[in-house]
Amino acid sequence: MSRLTLAPLLAILITALGTQITLAQQTFDLERIERATVFVMQAVDVQDNLQITCIGSGTIVSRSGLILTNAHNTLPSDDCIGETLVIAFNVRSDEAPIPKYRAEIAQADAGLDLALLRITRQLDGRLIDPGDLALPFVELADSAFVDLDQTITVVGYPGIGNDPVDVARGTVSGFVAEPRSGEKSWIKTLAEIPGTMTGGGAYDQRGQLIGIPTTAPLSRISSGTTCSPIQDTNGDGLVNTSDICIPVGGFINALRPSNFARPLLRAASLELSVDTPTDTGVRFSGAGTPTFSRLFFSPSVNEAGMPTSVIDNLPAGSNSLYLFFDYRNMTPETVYELRVTTDGIPNPTFSLAPVRWSGGEDGMWYIGSSNQPWPNGIYDFTLFANGIAAGNARIVIGGAAEPEPLFSDIVFGLRDNRGTPLGNGFVLPTGNIANARFIYRNMTDGAAWTVIWYFNGTELTRTQDIWSDGPGGAKTIGLEGSGGLFPGNYRLELYLENVLTATSDFIIAGAQQGAFPQVFQDAHFVTANTIEEAITAVPISSFPNTISTLYGLFDWQQIAPGTLWTLRISVDDVVFFDQTAPWSSPETGLNFLVRVNGEQTIPDGSYSMELLVNNVPLALATAQVGIGQLPIDRFAQASGIQLRGLIVDAETGQGIPGISFILLSEEYSVVDFEWRQDQIFASATTDSEGRFQMDRPLDYDTPYSVIVSAYGYLPMTADGFELTIDSPNPYDVYIPLTRG
Repeated sequence: MSRLTLAPLLAILITALGTQITLAQQTFDLERIERATVFVMQAVDVQDNLQITCIGSGTIVSRSGLILTNAHNTLPSDDCIGETLVIAFNVRSDEAPIPKYRAEIAQADAGLDLALLRITRQLDGRLIDPGDLALPFVELADSAFVDLDQTITVVGYPGIGNDPVDVARGTVSGFVAEPRSGEKSWIKTLAEIPGTMTGGGAYDQRGQLIGIPTTAPLSRISSGTTCSPIQDTNGDGLVNTSDICIPVGGFINALRPSNFARPLLRAASLELSVDTPTDTGVRFSGAGTPTFSRLFFSPSVNEAGMPTSVIDNLPAGSNSLYLFFDYRNMTPETVYELRVTTDGIPNPTFSLAPVRWSGGEDGMWYIGSSNQPWPNGIYDFTLFANGIAAGNARIVIGGAAEPEPLFSDIVFGLRDNRGTPLGNGFVLPTGNIANARFIYRNMTDGAAWTVIWYFNGTELTRTQDIWSDGPGGAKTIGLEGSGGLFPGNYRLELYLENVLTATSDFIIAGAQQGAFPQVFQDAHFVTANTIEEAITAVPISSFPNTISTLYGLFDWQQIAPGTLWTLRISVDDVVFFDQTAPWSSPETGLNFLVRVNGEQTIPDGSYSMELLVNNVPLALATAQVGIGQLPIDRFAQASGIQLRGLIVDAETGQGIPGISFILLSEEYSVVDFEWRQDQIFASATTDSEGRFQMDRPLDYDTPYSVIVSAYGYLPMTADGFELTIDSPNPYDVYIPLTRG
């Protein structure tokens, strides 16, 4: 065997690598994306036979087998009753996927309809060490920078498992805002995306993942359900409507931005999970028919997710509009949809295809957009719950802006000696008085106006009066309760000539501390072996990196069950857990427990636990583990670096199939190699196009020996091939071979 010295081989690799990286930055690598796209099947085990219950697409986002997909296809539910997840890969891009692995749910957020799966077993059930996998994967883009009219490519499986991976191309047509997730809760596209591609990937021109195509099939008990039988599940030898019917959604027009998956990926990569042992877990009663009511429009939304004013028309050139509505009896399995028409013609730009509900059980919600042109016309908005029309509203856009009497910008607080409400604006402490301040414009003295206050949906008081405060300014009004204002959800409505002009909700919770509510107290971290020990443990702020559980604790007072609150946990200022849910514990109590679990140990880092109500931060606890900072790209360090490449004929430039690329363990050099398996660290054989990918990740700062063995070509060998933490990951090589 002829032998090349280290320098020539590395010179070839480094020179070729530089070329490869330059090309990768300019070229959309569709082949890599297709290989990273998988078919996800949820199944139930019936007498050792797997029966498919739900399907969807997914995308590998780490070389160790983390798969990003939808939650509704993977979490057990009334529609998806399976407990086993099967992952199928495409061996060839023009063939149907082949089942290869089993997976488990590593992280999930039902409200965002996102799940992160981890490959854990071979299809036959044998355990897999994720560290031994070296799968093709894609990188997440920063979806905050996605723009209107940007070109995108959507990749997924278009059928029920019999079709090859498919591609749909289009542009970004808009964005949809919702309370939980902000102005870019959804990325809209007019690309033709079939429903079974839900859970797949949408990519920018650099080949980075910007969003997850998402639609939810309607419940099987709803009218108009679309589903397909794909297996003989009743053993009669036929595949027909008597077999299990797989729910299949319609066409997709919305993408969940990839940034929403980052906390899930962060937690999975750090092998962290979070649970709340104190929580009763009673979040949704599931009783009653989902309903929408009190539909109205607002031109903008404030920081608490409340409407700034109520309108029934907008002038020409408007670029911001939000539909508000009350909701009742909603659950995470409820499918909701918005259909919009302009002058009677369906308008897909502002519509939202059926998706899973991401709010609470009862409350107020909005859907809309800003910084996006709304053309002139008559707009009709119709909301659907589980496929049934549940509310509609109309607004006219066009004409010149004309001054109209207006109330707007309601905020709440406790009044100072000058009559100005103080506080955070939307969460007030319990007491006898609540004050509201609002702006008024273009008013005429003598106009009739009405104030209505509500508590938990029930009218408390109504005041009708004649306006006498002049044309414009700010006004403060109050709500008094002789027995005190109890914790819960409150609402203020302002009417002008019997027309709703402004409204806002606010929350009363906690004891009064100046002008602010004290809802959560004594937030801190401890370490303990059991829950009982955690409750009595002494709070500390610095922990060794040998602990496997970190407890966060806090006391609470006067927060009504059903009040939406947010628990947010970060490490090194990067969020890895963010949950908003109805409060389901008693109104007042001690030692609410939040448990952060590490599969091995809690990684080094600076941890924080933030508690919010109505988007208002109310408590914060911090702690340091180990050195107080995560190692650089800890997950990459733990998993190693992926090596892949292309081997070609030096004369023709054509890929060479059947070439062996071998890496020897650091204990062996090329001269020691005797073709024994124990000497080989990793190996790969080129495919029909000359491409290869190592079967396990390489360790950093570890010298390997390289052997490139090829029949009919001069082989290459070298000692000391080494990669560092600064090397690109995955690491691409391009190797031309000379005939010999």
